[in-house]
Amino acid sequence: METGRRQEFGVCAAVDVHYLRTGGARAAAVLAADAAFAHVLAGRTAVIPRVRPYRPGQFYLRELPPLRAVLDGLSRLGLLVVDGYADLDPGGRPGLGAHAHAESGIPVIGVAKSRFRTATHAVPVVRGSSVRPLYVTAAGIPSADAADLVRRMAGRYRLPRRPAPRRYPCAGRPARNQHDRPSARLTHADARNAADADIHPKGGDV
Repeated sequence: METGRRQEFGVCAAVDVHYLRTGGARAAAVLAADAAFAHVLAGRTAVIPRVRPYRPGQFYLRELPPLRAVLDGLSRLGLLVVDGYADLDPGGRPGLGAHAHAESGIPVIGVAKSRFRTATHAVPVVRGSSVRPLYVTAAGIPSADAADLVRRMAGRYRLPRRPAPRRYPCAGRPARNQHDRPSARLTHADARNAADADIHPKGGDV
């Protein structure tokens, strides 16, 4: 559904994965009532004990299982934002976002913090006062529209973050400067409180 020139997706999810020293992974998801993630509904986390080793160009094999775990049981999602690429080259070689789109059937936006050499089609998005772009690709939504959504996401810095004090999941490294400040991690207390939350947005249950 469109209102003016802006699409409305209903409930949106942003997901990220942190890999544990034990060999497993913890995935975190933030659920929001809007694509700007200005109105966050809840967060949840999930841990899986084992993940596949990283292989260039096959990141989705490592990342999809924890993402499935943290999104399990949710319905009526309208948009998914992942840390990575939707597709890996202009020919459409599928990456994490494309595989997530194929499984979920909803638009998926890939937001990558670094350039992948074959992804020459990725749209660079500069946020705030940062000079370092994010690289946006998408599946199920035009890349230009996805890039516009990322530009308008909450937060004044390079990485989108919600303005409220409750913290956002991200496995980012310490900030190099004030304009490239990463989002804070979701706290364990937040995760425990939110993991089993029932969300009731307008139009149905998540």
